[in-house]
Formats: sequence, structure tokens, C-alpha cells
Amino acid sequence: MNTSVTLRELVVGDCPAVHAFASLPEACRYQAWGPNTAEQTRDFAQGAVAARSQSPRTRFVYAACLDGELVGIGELKVRSLTHRQGEISYLVHPRVWGRGVGTAIGAELLDRGFTLTGLHRIYATCDPRNVASARVLGRLGMTHEGRHRHTTRIRDGWRDSEVFSILDQEWTHRPGPEGP
Repeated sequence: MNTSVTLRELVVGDCPAVHAFASLPEACRYQAWGPNTAEQTRDFAQGAVAARSQSPRTRFVYAACLDGELVGIGELKVRSLTHRQGEISYLVHPRVWGRGVGTAIGAELLDRGFTLTGLHRIYATCDPRNVASARVLGRLGMTHEGRHRHTTRIRDGWRDSEVFSILDQEWTHRPGPEGP
């Protein structure tokens, strides 16, 4: 894992840096959205900032910086306050793929989800074709729960979703290069 990755709250001024990768077909290949227009990226950032004023707060969107440069985003959503369930997601600029950025984002999101928001279970999903993302989720110590069929419609048809999760008592430490 690249230890020089830091997360900070996303701000509207981050739009150009986020748009640099959210507009790339390869970056959003497995997502229901994108490639983004500049307006769509701005709407995303404005929504992320607006979510901070919600009470209770259930959406946390972060800029991921590698050596001070914004190269990804991470999001933690509280899906159920009652049942203390959350979801994480991340997007990384393709030029830094393979450098541990996704793993670093995921680890920090899990840590914040368990320690700051008191979640009991956090899950993530990925397209079965996105082998790199599935590897990241495994390195984070998340358990592969199975495949949900036809969960999302994307540009090339229906997408299945691989589901991974981790419980608060399983999150004992941050993963190293080889995993937890």
C-alpha cells in the first residue's frame, strides 16, 4: 500500500482534478455513470459538499491525494443508521492504477466508517469483470459474499455485482502490502 495517500473532504474547487479521470471511459467502464461531462462532475462535487450539512450525516466524500496531488475519490455512505450498515466506493485515476491508491482509499474509508461513524458492517460491490477492484477488496480483508445478478444497467447492458463485506470486529488493523 502506498502510505503517501491521504484523504480530505472533497470541495467544489476539486472539480477540474476529479473531472480529469471521471471523464475517462476507462475509469468509469464498470459504473452506471460516466464518462462525465464537466457539468456532471460539478453536480457530483456540489452534492458531496451539500451532504455535509445533512443531519444525521450519511454521506462522506473524500478527495484522495498522492503526494499532494488529487488522484482519486472515495465515498462512505451510511445505508442504515438503525442497523449500522455502510457502503464504500472509490475511483482512481488510471495513470496511478497498480500503485496501491485504491487499497489506501478503501482502508481509510473502512477505518473512518468503523471508528468515526460506529458502523457494524460495511460492504462494497464491483463488476465481476473488474478483477483489480475485487483484489483491492480482498486485500482490505473483506469477505466475498457472492454475486447479485443484474443489479445495475450500464452502457453495455446489465451488470452483475460481486458483494464484499467486513464487520467491525474483523477490522483490527490496516492492511499491509500483502493484506491484513
